Amino acid sequence: MTTLPGRVLAFVAAHPDDDVMGAVALVAKYQHEPGFRFVLVHATDGDAGEIAPGSGATRETLGAVRREEDRAGWRVVGRMPDRHDWFGFPDGGLADLADGVLADRVAEIFAEERPDVVVSAGPDGISGHPDHVAVGRATTEAFLRFASDGGHGFRRLLHAAVPQTALDRLNERLVAAGRRPHDPTRIYDLRGVPDDQIACTVDQREQVRLVEAAFREHRTQWAPPWTENTAADWRWAAGAGHFLQAWPAWTRGTPRSTHLFEGL
Repeated sequence: MTTLPGRVLAFVAAHPDDDVMGAVALVAKYQHEPGFRFVLVHATDGDAGEIAPGSGATRETLGAVRREEDRAGWRVVGRMPDRHDWFGFPDGGLADLADGVLADRVAEIFAEERPDVVVSAGPDGISGHPDHVAVGRATTEAFLRFASDGGHGFRRLLHAAVPQTALDRLNERLVAAGRRPHDPTRIYDLRGVPDDQIACTVDQREQVRLVEAAFREHRTQWAPPWTENTAADWRWAAGAGHFLQAWPAWTRGTPRSTHLFEGL
């Protein structure tokens, strides 16, 4: 690659479908901006995940099926990733990899692409999932290897997050509907962060239906709680993207940005 666009977004995910909730709306929103390039990385094939009844997958075929489901989801968006790398590490085993192994693989891609903005999970993994925590840690480590080297790219590192007030409102709705609220002490339940830590909030309301449509292509995962989502649930889940800014340092009280590339 001899030239690089000025607005390269890299999203580093643990599993297929993580990118649906984390990146589909962003790509749909920014895909027509000049110089936009989207780099997607999956650390696993998701081959230890759920298998919804009627999906046609088996434990032996699940990894390959989920790769194709992910591609089908991006076809719904109408914009395939400009680059898409699958590492094939064990689903559920990212935290058990030797130190530096995952970060080294991510760094190899970063060295070639030099993304302007990188998005991944933060220290809480959004849901406490060990794979999410591990991929977020590795992405952060890889990003910081380049952040101050004087070259182009590496302008902003963002961690996806859930504002605490938004999680409180969701839990109120769940309880009112007779459903179990999210408990931050349970793995796989959402964690909230103080609202004043959110550095960037992107309006994604116009992309909500597209996110749902892309997720439906992940037929092996189309099971509760996703199949129980109401229209209000989808608006809550996909109507806005919220991010902590891990690099450069962001000061509480600074006005939130509303665009991933704002000010770059």
